[in-house]
Amino acid sequence: MRSLFVALFCCFSFSAMTQQPPEIPLYRKAIPGAKASADLEKAETGSDGVVRVARISKPTLRIYSPDPANRNDIAILIFPGGGYAINAIKHEGWDVAEYLRSQGFTAIVVKYRLPDSATMEHPEMGPLQDAQEALLYVRKQAKKLGINPAKTGVIGFSAGGHLASTLSTHFVYHKKPASVRPDFSILVYPVITLSTPAAHTGSRDRLLGKLPTPETLTRFSNELQVTPETPPAFLVHAKDDRVSIENTYLYRDALQKNGVTVETLIYEKGGHGYGMHNRQSDVFWPSKVVEWLKQAPLLCL
Repeated sequence: MRSLFVALFCCFSFSAMTQQPPEIPLYRKAIPGAKASADLEKAETGSDGVVRVARISKPTLRIYSPDPANRNDIAILIFPGGGYAINAIKHEGWDVAEYLRSQGFTAIVVKYRLPDSATMEHPEMGPLQDAQEALLYVRKQAKKLGINPAKTGVIGFSAGGHLASTLSTHFVYHKKPASVRPDFSILVYPVITLSTPAAHTGSRDRLLGKLPTPETLTRFSNELQVTPETPPAFLVHAKDDRVSIENTYLYRDALQKNGVTVETLIYEKGGHGYGMHNRQSDVFWPSKVVEWLKQAPLLCL
């Protein structure tokens, strides 16, 4: 359990010793597909310590830049989970960014729009538009941030994992596909499928509505969208997760079938929503991700 203690101590130290970077509006001009509406965003901290941000209609970024003496040239965008109903912004966002910053990465927390027909014309497209815009922004700012635009990846948790896997498979629909293709993805207890019995119905209904067409279900079931061009992935899931581990297996199998590099870390227990720290295991998955990135031929530190 020593490694878990060290990880917990380090995370506490980062939060205590560092200052939150400012929020930056993702869009400098009009938000694409947005309807005129009041800003009703609300953040609450639950008795469990989880910070939940609801009704997000104005997406933002927080950029966590590492100490120049410790900097590598890799950037990682972070998409918190929350079933497309909230962003669990702290333990699946800020805390993750602090850890990655301590390891020399430039980490960017993306507070993305939540699907809502009152605030956007096409609710199912809003989160993906924000994810693509965030990736474009970071690559355009590569020199200023001290990163390599060809070493820019994503981490997504739960529904944020669905968003990260959507970004990793739907770039082919963009007018400039290469510009919005991540170089790697890290998916932690992700929602992947929306069309099989393993689908997380809450995430599916919030993203696509109660009566999505078969075509829409297929398009947003990301195991069905994998090609040889899909970026390499590191997948983390527990067998007892209420978001079925079948989501991870489906994505893993699709990647392997297409010859894409994939690493899978499976916990026996852990449930859902643990962020960086699965307290039912002494395996600290973020350190395994760092090791994986060091070994990746195209990303080696």
